[in-house]
Amino acid sequence: MIDTLKNLRKLIADLFGDNVPETAAWDRVPPELMTPRERLIRRSSLIMFWGAVINAIAGIAAIILSAHAGNVDPALFDALQAALLNSFTINADAAALLIIAGIFANMAVLLVLSVVILAQELWTVFTAWLLTAVNLAALLVFGFLPALLAIAPLLTVGIMTISDLKAFRLNPVMVKELRGRMRGVRGFAIITIFLTLMSFFTILLYLLQMPRGGVVVTGELGRQLFIGVLFIELMLIIFIVPALTAGAITTERERKTYDLLQTTLITKATFVVGKMQSALGYIVLLLLSAIPLQSIAFLFGGVSEQELILALLVLLVSAITLGAFGMFFSSITERTLAATIRSYTVAIIITVGLPVVAAILFQNAYGNVVNNIAANVSDSPAVEAATIYADMIVTGLNPIMATLRSQQMLIDHQQLITMRVTLSSNGASIPILSPWVLLTLSYLSVTALLVLISIRRMERQGG
Repeated sequence: MIDTLKNLRKLIADLFGDNVPETAAWDRVPPELMTPRERLIRRSSLIMFWGAVINAIAGIAAIILSAHAGNVDPALFDALQAALLNSFTINADAAALLIIAGIFANMAVLLVLSVVILAQELWTVFTAWLLTAVNLAALLVFGFLPALLAIAPLLTVGIMTISDLKAFRLNPVMVKELRGRMRGVRGFAIITIFLTLMSFFTILLYLLQMPRGGVVVTGELGRQLFIGVLFIELMLIIFIVPALTAGAITTERERKTYDLLQTTLITKATFVVGKMQSALGYIVLLLLSAIPLQSIAFLFGGVSEQELILALLVLLVSAITLGAFGMFFSSITERTLAATIRSYTVAIIITVGLPVVAAILFQNAYGNVVNNIAANVSDSPAVEAATIYADMIVTGLNPIMATLRSQQMLIDHQQLITMRVTLSSNGASIPILSPWVLLTLSYLSVTALLVLISIRRMERQGG
């Protein structure tokens, strides 16, 4: 048994471990040698990062308080609402769920900004001010007091960066990569193949859904077409995206241009974020090119604009995160093939492994309550609620299940963010979040951390 565990550990280490020699890393600039502009960028990033950490701690504290309120003292829900969300008319327990979601949303955006500001991206300055305005509006309109935890770092960085706006510019690596990709044959070939496959599957779905000799229910047909096309598009995105970023850094090593890059003025963050942005730009182009196929469902009815926007958001966030995994593995391996295999392994685990684990552990508790079916996982209300929430989190980590459940909540219950479900153990109701919220927050946070680790990996430890 011990030998088996050791072999398994060695296999995992070989598959996902770091095998790039330390001498191939990018040198880190010591603080005493930094220019004033470099210090400004580094301090701004650190302020954003620690703001994200503070919001994470606050979110965890809110989860603990909510769990205590649900099991011991329900009056604590009212206290949380009065203290942290006092101008929003909603049930106290649902208010606690929204408070947690809002705190972690701020954590996610601060993490993302802490990474991209290192690359001196021009849009981060305007985004910081925009998010400051959004949080200030949430504070004044809804009484969302935790918004102060985000306003403080955002406003601080916004004021600091205004003094040197010339430090921020359009990413040169992104421009170069996008021009190279769109001027070649490969970029247009991928779009052509993507749309051809999408068109073929759309026609096939239409023929399969058409009744023979019966009455056509156009609304139901449109909905089935939309969900089918969305599922196929998600599968194609999962198949295409890792290949776009898995070779971002390894190809530079294979072409013997990596050492040359270290002699340029391009920073590590600019290089990594630029590669990510170029892949993201191409992904957005793929998603936009498929909108006409998705919009065919509007001809039959049964699909709203909210569903289309929600579907595009899930696809985009999923693509960004899978691309970040490709970038991460590209930074810790020497060969593109190894990085690609690791990226696809993670993609399979997320899309196939998570639903299997959830079905075994939680017996589809979350999916059942969304479909108005009793969960029947325990006679204890606390255990049943915990099982539903655990299944909700796992569902939010899987793009396929998150898309399906979010569409169900929107179509069947007309709820975009939260809804109430009934416990089979005692008949009480609890609030749940739509999975797209969890997927967006968790995936953006993971993306920021993976990109940050990729940047740090390109630095020689100890300078």
